Amino acid sequence: MVTIINGDGMIIGRLASLVAQRGLAGEEIAIVNVEKAVISGSRARVLANYRHKRERGASGNRWGPFVPRRPDHLMKRTIRGMLPYKRPRGVEAMKNIKCYVGVPVEFVGKEMEVPEEAHMNRLNNPNHVTLAAVSTFLGAKF
Repeated sequence: MVTIINGDGMIIGRLASLVAQRGLAGEEIAIVNVEKAVISGSRARVLANYRHKRERGASGNRWGPFVPRRPDHLMKRTIRGMLPYKRPRGVEAMKNIKCYVGVPVEFVGKEMEVPEEAHMNRLNNPNHVTLAAVSTFLGAKF
């Protein structure tokens, strides 16, 4: 049984940590509407941070690390950072987690979970940027 989580209005970091914990527990999870998830902070700071990572300036190495552009890949990368992805249990957890832009046909009309601990109404500051805006800024065509 796959648990479907709606990413609309969710804080990306809180959602990623929640999904990582449940993935390590062996749960199969599908996150839909990933492009509507939010990153807290001012638009200028968030976009500058992601541009710096994308230009591979964070490590000073021209060969990596690679930071994706598409919102579903960005979400998956964020979740990966919260897992022991080089160990067998982390690899298995990553296989159980799927991220989708929009709602795929197989999930239309099914019940979706909306975790309250990751919702953006918990933000103290109204500044936030959607994952779609970050991806468009980085040059994604989704």
